[in-house]
Amino acid sequence: MPVRAPLALLFFFALAHGLTAAQTAAPAEVFGYRNFGAQAKVEERFLAVPDARLAGQHLKFLTAQPHMAATAGDRKTAQYVAQKFRAAGFDTEIVPYRVLLNQPIAERLEAFDGTGHLLMSGPAREHVAGDPGQDDPRAVMPFSASSGSGDVTGDVVYANYGRLEDFDLLAAQHIDLHGKIVLVRYGSNFRGVKVYLAERRGAAGVLLYSDPLDDGYSKGDVWPIGAWRPETGVQRGSVQYMFEYPGDPETPGIASTPGLPDSARLKDFKGPGGNQPNIVAIPISSHDAAPILQAMKGPSAPQNWQGSLPFRYHLGQSGGQGAVRVHLYSKQDYQRRIIWDVIGRVKGTNYPDELVIAGNHRDAWVYGAVDPSSGTAAMLESVHGIGALLRQGWRPKRTLLFCSWDAEEEGLIGSTEWVEQHGRMLERAVAYFNMDTAVAGPSFSAAAVPSLKQFVREVTRSVSSPITGTVYQQWRIKTASANEHRNGRSASASEEVHVGDLGSGSDFTPFFQHVGVPATDISSDGPYGVYHSVFDDYKWFKQIADPKFVYLQQMARVFGLETVRMADADVLPYDYVTYAREIGAYIETARRKAADAGMDSIDFAPALAATARLTVAARRMYNLQKAPSGDLTRLNRVLRQTESAFLCEAGLPNRPWYRHTIYAPGEFSGYAAVEVPGVNEALDAGNASLAARQLAVLAEALDRAAMTLDLGR
Repeated sequence: MPVRAPLALLFFFALAHGLTAAQTAAPAEVFGYRNFGAQAKVEERFLAVPDARLAGQHLKFLTAQPHMAATAGDRKTAQYVAQKFRAAGFDTEIVPYRVLLNQPIAERLEAFDGTGHLLMSGPAREHVAGDPGQDDPRAVMPFSASSGSGDVTGDVVYANYGRLEDFDLLAAQHIDLHGKIVLVRYGSNFRGVKVYLAERRGAAGVLLYSDPLDDGYSKGDVWPIGAWRPETGVQRGSVQYMFEYPGDPETPGIASTPGLPDSARLKDFKGPGGNQPNIVAIPISSHDAAPILQAMKGPSAPQNWQGSLPFRYHLGQSGGQGAVRVHLYSKQDYQRRIIWDVIGRVKGTNYPDELVIAGNHRDAWVYGAVDPSSGTAAMLESVHGIGALLRQGWRPKRTLLFCSWDAEEEGLIGSTEWVEQHGRMLERAVAYFNMDTAVAGPSFSAAAVPSLKQFVREVTRSVSSPITGTVYQQWRIKTASANEHRNGRSASASEEVHVGDLGSGSDFTPFFQHVGVPATDISSDGPYGVYHSVFDDYKWFKQIADPKFVYLQQMARVFGLETVRMADADVLPYDYVTYAREIGAYIETARRKAADAGMDSIDFAPALAATARLTVAARRMYNLQKAPSGDLTRLNRVLRQTESAFLCEAGLPNRPWYRHTIYAPGEFSGYAAVEVPGVNEALDAGNASLAARQLAVLAEALDRAAMTLDLGR
């Protein structure tokens, strides 16, 4: 199987570096604890409980039928999760929300060459030999959540990945998109951004397809032999403009509870300021895209636009016998539908109002073995471990919440509505730990707010790896190996593992970027070509991702240990020194960008001075955290309020739902994080005056954070 050779290499690489299972012993000291000895025994008992076999059983149940949001299968998985939460001793409730969702009634496309000859009619059915789930009538047809309904015909233009620079290149070649059907391949940016840019340029519709170069046969053997997408495989997904705001389209900023009156809902949520497209967007397979691309004429596509289909790609032409015309028909059923979050709670003993929250979404486009059922299965084994601690008499110092979110796939809806309902309560939430696609293979990775990056590293030092040593050690080996391959040099012995920044695309978004809860996101990655297709099922997972479910067990341990360690910490283990250093680097990068763009009049000095003040305050606080004394309740309150100080009540320009001044999803990337977004997006737009105003907003936020930290002295 594809993962076996890399695992063997990693094992021998680990032996060469002297890593053994004996090195998984608990650390003597952990940042945030005055005396870690007693806590180490609690953690040891927790880590012994999550079970690979039981995790596999959870996964098998969760993938037994399709469970798209607001369907009977979705409700069944909610009840299963609630049952497991209650069995562990959690106070549990199923929380409904009434939100606007579309489900497809019919989708069709036909393509014709310039003479009117039919090139293809589809979409083709997702099908390979021997997959057990592809013929289930409950599996939803490939469609785009948030797509408009429509019946449109137009000439086709190929726009590569549908990035801003791709659309700009077409404009530079005087290719007019008004009334056209834009064909884009998946990858590089969020699918909703592709549709957003196409709509802004006047397109009548969008076809999104998966090119074999990106996740098909160019990567390796396709399913059912290997991990990669077969030619009929289709990536479903949301094209909601969640970079404007996620959640229920009708209720930005407020919770869409079942009793919310119609008068509280938006009437117009399309167009500027809304999060829904007006145009038709249909996902298709490379099988259906190939005859369209092959028949297209016009200018040859740039070399870096060329995919792996066996012919030259062209941009298309308008009119005449060289044009390819496509007819799209999409009929979507939009209704307010009930979704179900599941919330399990264990009340804290010392600080019951301080919340440690852990979450994973439960809904899937079809079976969702990797995305998200691997995360749910791992979370349930985390809950199993915490339940064992509760039966042994342990109680967390802070209140624990475990959350199973619904309708994440349609636009982070279940988590967003819950956050909007509980915003005031979340001012006391000390962390949100996210796990989405927990296991697609053996390679651990993480993203976090800078103050929690070292926390994630320390947690992984305490969890054993299925290979040898600890999760941290294997993570570091893979990081070093990747760096050596990329840079052509030996990695430094002191080189630290990389923890990424939080952009968007999963349920940490409302917690972190709307209400300012420090957050992390973890996963274990591998070759994964069946994303959002009917083939992301139990058979694929067991054959490709994790045959013995040991990585589900690993992720259950890491995820649960994050919550246990944070819940019991004497002092919140936030690292604001690293945070301040990273902010300073972001501002310096923005300053150089402004200079390169000829915007030398923008004064970065106040923001840099505010960063220096934050750095001094952070160092003083770090010394207090290492040797805490006195009123720890007050110290922890100051630490938590510092993250909130980075919020701006007015929000980002034209995107007021996003209130974090340091991180936001990019308007033109969607998933990837944009650092100091108010400043950088103004610079990208060439708007010097707006950039200057946003620098002032940023400097005020940094000074608020510095003054808050100084209150802890």
